[in-house]
Amino acid sequence: MNTYKSTRHAKFLINYHFIWIPKYCKDFLKDPEVKKIVEDTIKELSKAYKFDILALEIMPDHIHLFISSLPRYSPSQLINVIKGATGRKIGQRFPQYKQKGSVWTRAYFVATAGNVSSETIKKYIEAQWEKVEEDG
Repeated sequence: MNTYKSTRHAKFLINYHFIWIPKYCKDFLKDPEVKKIVEDTIKELSKAYKFDILALEIMPDHIHLFISSLPRYSPSQLINVIKGATGRKIGQRFPQYKQKGSVWTRAYFVATAGNVSSETIKKYIEAQWEKVEEDG
């Protein structure tokens, strides 16, 4: 997980943990078809933008995505591409979720794997379902 990667001119380890939420309809992430669209789109983008998906959890009201990225893309570029592509595909298939022009809020959370290991973040993301089951 914490393996350095290389390009012709750089050696790096850049991991981002993103979280984002729907704009209006909080329940649509429970729909298996919506989940599949999000997962498939992120997998396609990982190939195009050459990032590795370390963990992905689609919760009932938010999404966690943990990736290992190339240094050429900023976190804001990556999340804009991911939210834009997933939102567009969801809106095409389910127009009712694209209210007032957007599926997602403009806000997002991002953290690097700075003081904690990538494995710790991956375990945290995977444990999110346990928290949901305890709360609900």
